[in-house]
Amino acid sequence: MTEPAVPRNWQPDVLGDRFEQLTLPLGTDDEGEVVATLVRFRPPFRLRFAPGAAAGTDVLYVHGWSDYFFNPELAEYWGRLGARFFALDLRKYGRSIRPGQTRGYITDLADYDADIEAALIAMGQGDGDDRDASSRRPLILMGHSTGGLTLSLWAARHPGRADALVLNSPWLEFQLSRVGREALAPVIGWGARLNPQGPLPNVDLGFYTRSVAKELGGEWEYDHDWRPDRGFTTHPAWLTAILAGHATVAAGIDVGAPVLTLLSARSTIQPQWSEEMRSSDIVLVVDEIAERSLRLGAEASVSRIDGALHDVLLSRPPVRAAAYRAITRWLGGYAPH
Repeated sequence: MTEPAVPRNWQPDVLGDRFEQLTLPLGTDDEGEVVATLVRFRPPFRLRFAPGAAAGTDVLYVHGWSDYFFNPELAEYWGRLGARFFALDLRKYGRSIRPGQTRGYITDLADYDADIEAALIAMGQGDGDDRDASSRRPLILMGHSTGGLTLSLWAARHPGRADALVLNSPWLEFQLSRVGREALAPVIGWGARLNPQGPLPNVDLGFYTRSVAKELGGEWEYDHDWRPDRGFTTHPAWLTAILAGHATVAAGIDVGAPVLTLLSARSTIQPQWSEEMRSSDIVLVVDEIAERSLRLGAEASVSRIDGALHDVLLSRPPVRAAAYRAITRWLGGYAPH
């Protein structure tokens, strides 16, 4: 890839007056221009110096697979706690999609280091910042699903950069468990070498969209082009990268900071629709993710939220409220200062 350019000015964002976006150039690849997009929340003045549980911190949120940042309530929550909130649409996702690109495609999760570093530089958290450590604002990383996997691996590779992690149903293990992953990996790896961008069968039946989208009985309105009803097309090289990330987590990593993992109390993974899917995780086996989460570091906590969806913070209002209370309680003991 060519060298990235220096970011330019913040622009209005699709989420409205309180949000701005910044395009982060990352050079080019064989599909053309590559960018990430940083979104920032501009809270009302009365909240900008709020003495909350996260006062003085920066929060960087990273979305999951086939997704982008569209949750203003999450930004407002962190703003009320006194944090500066930022969200990152990774390359080839959401605001960062460019014509002709293979959406969500990557062959190594470590390539996202460039996206994350560009975001941190724009936030004043760059690795080459000349300020001494005592003047740096504490950094809280927050990731959902694949974003949780990506940030966990990043934190383990960059010790000392993050001060805390909040993970929302992080995709830390394959749905078929470690045995299934280890059996599948050689087959997928062979396919990745033979035809890295060949389409894999689509196993998404649209149930998760049905549980989230407002017009289908969920809670949320969003761009169905940026977040397709049956997800992005998956490819062998992309899945190989995911399985490699899972194997790295299984072998043991240390994110080097306190970590809180939010999960649903139960999973409902089946080939036919059920109303139970509106109150459970229909993507991951949450018991396995809970076990993996407790191995991410010396100070790892798990909060199981009854009635939660795969994205806990897209659940029904009482469930979301319980999740936010869990984060606030945890910050009471582990909030970086």
